[in-house]
Amino acid sequence: MTKKLIFFDIDGTLVDHEKKIPPSTRLAVKQLQEAGHELVIATGRGPFMLKPVSEELNIESYVSFNGSYAVYKGEVVYSHPLDPGRLAELAEITLKNKHPLVYMTPEGMRSSTHQTAYEEDANEALRMRLPPMDPEYYMGKEIYQCLLYCKEEDESCYKENFSELGFIRWHMFGSDILPPGGSKAKGIQALIERAGVRSEEVYAFGDGINDLEMLQYVCHSVAMGNASDEVKQAARYVTKDVTDDGIMYGLRMLGLLKE
Repeated sequence: MTKKLIFFDIDGTLVDHEKKIPPSTRLAVKQLQEAGHELVIATGRGPFMLKPVSEELNIESYVSFNGSYAVYKGEVVYSHPLDPGRLAELAEITLKNKHPLVYMTPEGMRSSTHQTAYEEDANEALRMRLPPMDPEYYMGKEIYQCLLYCKEEDESCYKENFSELGFIRWHMFGSDILPPGGSKAKGIQALIERAGVRSEEVYAFGDGINDLEMLQYVCHSVAMGNASDEVKQAARYVTKDVTDDGIMYGLRMLGLLKE
């Protein structure tokens, strides 16, 4: 079989609702690698957050921060940070509104202000520890993504004042903030070009709103059974729930793995 390039989201795709990798997914990944296919993680997480999954599955290439930072076999192939000037303006407004803003670099993240109930509740859903506070962390660094913690109705003022930025809500109290034009598709495009793989040999699995552009961009897109109807409609195929061996089932459905 011709070598394929296969992108996998993490949360709700490679890992289940308990943030664990199903045994069937672990087996499927191993079989794909033994067959000579190249696997890539495509996630909203930063590089420092995806290490446990990438190391367990032995996947070294990734598209992180919802496409803003892509690495192929240790080489940075796409880098699209937030504009420092606009970020400073955003920091000032969020501090005034007492809405925590988490600044994210490839190495780590820091929160702009003391944690609130919003931040604690949203991070609990991600099973992610609250980051240390450092309101000046963004200064002099390339920030590829921010996490904004506020109610959805309070987000409108930020969308109006920073209309060029991307806002992806993943929790009732939490949203990702992306650079202009940011999406997983951007990082994926750069990685595909670097890998030298034809578009017909590219596949992607995802389940979230931040996977829409990715699923619409690749030739063979698969939505997980636990995805929303909007995500399923954007994909070419739909597999089973992540907890029902969805990855293995989808790969067999596509003919990439045998029964």
